[in-house]
Amino acid sequence: MTDISPVAPFLKKQGVLILDGGLATELENMGYDLNHPLWSARLLVSHPEAIRAVHLAYLEAGADCIVSSGYQASIPGFMAAGMSKEKAKSLLQLTVTLACEARDEYMAAHKDQITLRPLVAAGIGPYGAYLANGAEYHGNYGISKQKLLDFHKPRWETFAGSAADLIACETIPSMEEAEVMLDLIRETPGTFAWISFSCKDDRHISDGTPLVECAKLLKDCNQVIAIGINCTPPRYIASLIEQIRKVASSIPVVVYPNSGETYDAASHSWTGQTDSLDFGKAACDWMLQGAGLIGGCCRTGPDHIRAIRKNLV
Repeated sequence: MTDISPVAPFLKKQGVLILDGGLATELENMGYDLNHPLWSARLLVSHPEAIRAVHLAYLEAGADCIVSSGYQASIPGFMAAGMSKEKAKSLLQLTVTLACEARDEYMAAHKDQITLRPLVAAGIGPYGAYLANGAEYHGNYGISKQKLLDFHKPRWETFAGSAADLIACETIPSMEEAEVMLDLIRETPGTFAWISFSCKDDRHISDGTPLVECAKLLKDCNQVIAIGINCTPPRYIASLIEQIRKVASSIPVVVYPNSGETYDAASHSWTGQTDSLDFGKAACDWMLQGAGLIGGCCRTGPDHIRAIRKNLV
């Protein structure tokens, strides 16, 4: 990783950096059953080529940055599925390798058209993703801060030493977990990251902490290249951008909401509808309100990213 924020060239050239959309969404659309504690990470063992294909599809749709399949990938999670610690570490590395391979393939096919090399962000989900019980939407884990740190640190160190351009800390539901992420960022000089929160309404993250307080916590760390929101309904995004901008006006805001559908953790199902054209139009408002990194999360796909690109760049 470099000494300069990897998103800076994109913001300077085009005013925005386009992120990808939901990984699991596309894998399910391809026919893969992800009803498993490892979720999309189970395909790292059985069908890694499918993950690579989804990364490539998002680059073809116009994403400037693809997030690796590390969200639900963790050493304890893999070991609970019967794998050795060494195998677990190799699978963490594979998440980044697959994204880098997709980028290389894309760049080879479009070498005469690319002016900025797309970024690879190593995805890190919250402890709640490992629990696989919907806890990333409330953050009430019932464990100590030290145990949270012990859980995240091996994965963090793996990704900090990888070929990824930065780390994406996603769907963080609690202030305490954000503090853990900040500690890890500071322990690895030269590593850049964004931290995005899951939010329960238009002002608070999932554990009830005002988003303003989270932004205050993170805004003065120059390794944090963006603060934002993901896996949150689109209707809350405008207000949440405003909350961040109130106290952190000089740092980019990252937003990649879900499609607007609602997830039921008990039945592992989604209800509601989504419209990629409306999503693309909404992205224009988010950019005008101050978002600099924009994409989609659960239940969004390449069509959503294509609509964002068409409307913003």
